[in-house]
This record gives sequence, C-alpha cells and structure tokens, in this order.
Amino acid sequence: MSEQEPLDKCDHQRKIRSYVRREGRFTPAQKLAYKSLWPVYGLDVTPEQWDLARLFGRQSDVFLELGFGDGRVLKMLSARHPENDYLGIEVHRPGVGRVMRELEEQGQRNVRVASEDGMEVLQRNIPDQSLAGILIFFPDPWHKKKHKKRRMIQPEFVRAAALRLQQGGILHLATDWEDYAQQMLEVLSAEPLLKNTSLENTYVERPQSRPLTKYEQRGLRLGHGVWDLVFQRVDG
Repeated sequence: MSEQEPLDKCDHQRKIRSYVRREGRFTPAQKLAYKSLWPVYGLDVTPEQWDLARLFGRQSDVFLELGFGDGRVLKMLSARHPENDYLGIEVHRPGVGRVMRELEEQGQRNVRVASEDGMEVLQRNIPDQSLAGILIFFPDPWHKKKHKKRRMIQPEFVRAAALRLQQGGILHLATDWEDYAQQMLEVLSAEPLLKNTSLENTYVERPQSRPLTKYEQRGLRLGHGVWDLVFQRVDG
C-alpha cells in the first residue's frame, strides 16, 4: 500500500478512510505516462457500474488487486496469466503513472487501473458476483491503537468484497503484522458469505500463485513473519 498518514482530528465529519493521498512529486516520466496512458489503462469512478466484459473486450476471469503499490504483483500476475484480466486500485498517482508506463513497455493490455478509494470503487463500480478474486497484500496496518479504526479490513468492507465475488471466488489477504492478521482472521471468519480454505480455519502457507513483493522480501530477510489468509465465496 502507499505511504499514508492520519486524517486531521478536527475533520470528524469526514468518512474514515484507510488512506490519505501523500504523493510526493511526479517525475517528468511519471507525469507524462499518467497523462498519455490514462486513456489506455485508466478507469474513472462514475455513478454507473463498470461492464467488465466491455472494458476488457472479452469474457474472462477478472481479479482485483487493492493497493498495488509498486505494481510488482499486478504486473507479474497479468503477465503470467494472459487469459485473465486484472483491475488494480492504488491512490499513489506517481506510482500509478510508473506502472502504466511499464505495462505499456511490456505490451500488456489485460490490466486497467484506478486511482481512487477502494471501498468507493467496490460500492459504485464493481457489479455483484463479477470477480474471480480480490487480492489485498500488505495493507497499511495502522499499528497505533488509536488509528486501528482506519484499517481497511473491517466488517463493512469485507461484506462489500464478498458480494462482488463469484461463487467460488477467492479473497486473498497477506500481512506482516500479527495483530492485523488476527483481526483479519476474526473479521473474515464472521462473514457468512466466506469460507476459510485453511483446514485448521487459520492461516495458509503462501500460495505459489502469490509473487513475493519487494517489501515482503526485505521483511523476510529481517526475520519478519508473514500471514496469508485465503477465503472462498460460498452460497449466502
């Protein structure tokens, strides 16, 4: 996920978000890519739901990655699986510009990106039962106790995500914060539309389908733990 910071305490009437835009500076290459490639890869949040088959020009399994950061996972999965299509959401626009440039250099056309709040995109633009999978890897842990209410993985969000999954679709999360992993497990286990794929109803070993992120590799070298959770959409 992008680097984030707390909201202004005085702005208590605003909706609590799991992020704040903190973009830094566009490099000239990022700015050019963002402007020139947005018509190719970019998606704007609109009042209408997206027609995913029309967006990609075909019927396919569509996977959504929320908070794709440097785009490593999004680029690797979309290259490995040209038969699938991928939506990526990331609020850090300079990074979005860089990822679009790299996708263009690789000639990949099975990816579309949005630079908006993930919850808004789910609620407004993603039809029910339209996704084969939702991927959320290393979201901001908001590790201070007073900020935990800003964590993305809350019951309302998980319900919205589950509704957008097809029957048998996968919600795959990963974190390197044990406290957040425990919260994720509790919240996901309480959602009746989801079933844990772990036989012990806990965590799973990292599936080979999930590429290691640069951030994760650094953490593993430092001896940090990583917890993967894979839940499946069931009849509700």
